[in-house]
Amino acid sequence: MLSVEQVVNQLRDELGRVGVVLPSLRVDPVTAASELPHPLVELGRCNVDTAMRLVAALHEARR
Repeated sequence: MLSVEQVVNQLRDELGRVGVVLPSLRVDPVTAASELPHPLVELGRCNVDTAMRLVAALHEARR
């Protein structure tokens, strides 16, 4: 099983391959430090251009 850090790194790499950069992408520090079994991935905020790139990438992936 992958660690949450590995998942975040893979997500960052895959998004980058389709031209999407989420500057705030990270492991949520609160849930990573808690006793919960599943830390959350913080996708963060992005500008409209980044959101549109993500929409385009998802649309293309559906094809």
